Amino acid sequence: MVGNYHYPFASSPDIIRSNQKDAYFEGILLEQLSSILRRLYGARFAHTYTSEARTFSELIYLGLTTFIGNRTLGEEYCDIVQVEDDALQLPSIQRRGAYILTTILLPYSLNKLLPAFRRRIRAKLEANLSKSARRGGKTSLRTHIQSYLLTNFETITSPSPVYALSLATFYFSGAYYHLGKRLWGLRYTFTRNVEAGEQRVGYEVLGVLLVLQIAVQGYLHLHQTVTVANASSQAGSSAVLDHGVEVSLDPNAYSSNNALLFETTGTRGDKLEGLEKVTHTAALEEPRYRLQDAETMQWINGRQQRKCTLCLDEMKDPSVTTCGHVFCWTCIGDWCREKPECPLCRQTSLVQHILPLRG
Repeated sequence: MVGNYHYPFASSPDIIRSNQKDAYFEGILLEQLSSILRRLYGARFAHTYTSEARTFSELIYLGLTTFIGNRTLGEEYCDIVQVEDDALQLPSIQRRGAYILTTILLPYSLNKLLPAFRRRIRAKLEANLSKSARRGGKTSLRTHIQSYLLTNFETITSPSPVYALSLATFYFSGAYYHLGKRLWGLRYTFTRNVEAGEQRVGYEVLGVLLVLQIAVQGYLHLHQTVTVANASSQAGSSAVLDHGVEVSLDPNAYSSNNALLFETTGTRGDKLEGLEKVTHTAALEEPRYRLQDAETMQWINGRQQRKCTLCLDEMKDPSVTTCGHVFCWTCIGDWCREKPECPLCRQTSLVQHILPLRG
């Protein structure tokens, strides 16, 4: 803004292009930081703390640009600048800091806190359903609601639908690409005059497609919920085994039955202690199988093939993905929880489909 003249608001293609440029430079910064961590502490340490390294690199990038009042490299590339939507002036340091905290630290904190919160609520729901199953009798509305919450708890507590709605709104309005910018009222304006021939076409078509996708997913979810409710009313939806452990009888409930297993880590602590109590099975202190012993799984030939490509050590509890590649159980579990694909061939590899090998 110069004097009383207001530069036009930036269009959605320029905002997206700016964000893509910023993501590219943040990726370069993350790659350099990961390389330093691998050299100092090893590949396993760098892999274990990938999320922390990504968060730290994003904080460095925005801290050296947005927080101190400079434009990011993507904003300079597209000739746009952030302004407060109410005053049309450069954002204050309070808004800039709040935007960084909301965009970077809040999602990181949710990723760390949500699993523990989900486990606590899931355990409570499972205990209530177990009591209802032992008492028998007609299933109440409260039991149906608790069963629905238990089956869809991860989806209900996921922030993804909020992000999808915010993105769909951006496609229609061309403002607030990030949810943090929408919360703190930060918009983009061009830093130059835009001629009539330079006007960009918006992304309203993408907004329509995203709304249709959300609507279809909502319909399929509602249809599946009604179908499962009707099926469970005719036959029991779960069975209580010895020691009060409840297992779903739904053939599509593989993930829910194994959620507790796949949320645990390879280290001792509250997670494994809770798993031991539920399953009444002691967790091993050390891996069951180590490939540093040549007598173990002799069909894996070659010293190099007996090393995990993620941690570069001899495999511990070898496990195979659906595409046939073998890694340590802990390594591939951590990888697929962060990115559900094979680290070698990039085929989709869900954590619940990892198969541990036995001698």
